[in-house]
Amino acid sequence: MKYKYLGRSGLKVSKLCLGTMNFGVDTDEKEAYRIMDAALDAGINFFDTANIYGWGENSGRTEEIIGRWFAQGGNRRERTVLATKFYGDMHDKTDGPNQGGGLSAYKLRRHLDASLQRLQTDHIELYQMHHVDRNVSWDEMWEAFQVPIYQGKIGYVGSSNFAGRDLVKAQYEAKTRHLLGLVSEQHKYSLLCRLPELEVLPAAEELGIGVIAWSPLDGGLLGGNALKPVDGSKRASHPERAEKHRAQLEAFSNLCKELGESEANMALAWTLVRPAITAPIIGPRTLEQLQGSLRAIEIELDTSILEKLDQIFPGPGGDAPRAYAW
Repeated sequence: MKYKYLGRSGLKVSKLCLGTMNFGVDTDEKEAYRIMDAALDAGINFFDTANIYGWGENSGRTEEIIGRWFAQGGNRRERTVLATKFYGDMHDKTDGPNQGGGLSAYKLRRHLDASLQRLQTDHIELYQMHHVDRNVSWDEMWEAFQVPIYQGKIGYVGSSNFAGRDLVKAQYEAKTRHLLGLVSEQHKYSLLCRLPELEVLPAAEELGIGVIAWSPLDGGLLGGNALKPVDGSKRASHPERAEKHRAQLEAFSNLCKELGESEANMALAWTLVRPAITAPIIGPRTLEQLQGSLRAIEIELDTSILEKLDQIFPGPGGDAPRAYAW
């Protein structure tokens, strides 16, 4: 495994991040344990989850599975750089009118303490805001974050799904308070979703924020089976998405065959070489899928291959405003 500093922090994380969104949903607890053990054995130390994973009335289930896995011992917790997120509706009726999503100080305290309990730990290395909440001021948010940071419950703060302007505002407000601010931004980014290259990636790179790419296979479209999905799979129920990109996906598949690499690993390898990217999130449902993803770290993409990928999946043409001004 290879490692990289998370943004401008001194924290080293693996260049593949284990996403746990499927645990307790499409992946049962026993298989989730096997995946997490194998990830640690492969050198993946960076695990990402969220309080709402499990979804709906089952929100929190994924964190509970990870907590029970930690409780087995074997230095599992000590070897893991743990990241979780808050914002979503946890369906807690005791919240009364404050039920629902948000980033208020009230929400931060309640969601953090609940996640710590479910995860069976006393601290979280990276606590991330899962979405923007422009109803809450940065005065409130940074003051609220300082308390658990000083208590040792949080090591670093990250964001997710923030626009470029939100990153700039967050870091400006943090600097006025002499705080480190954000060390990471988790953002949707893939060969089929290159819009972040306009604003988010340049802003993150300039501000020293490491970008964690979610959905680097674009919901499975870049996984190699989108045009011939297995019956009953999620992709089989949405064939229009694959048809929309059929020409691109076929060209991509042909290129991967020429290189002797799988489509999924090529897509991950491309993400790994992009500016500002710390790690893509892999979300295996099975142990075999995890093991297959490890090859992505070893793939080297030279200039000619990158140019071919740009031809198949053209981006916005550079960062703003050059991409559209001249």
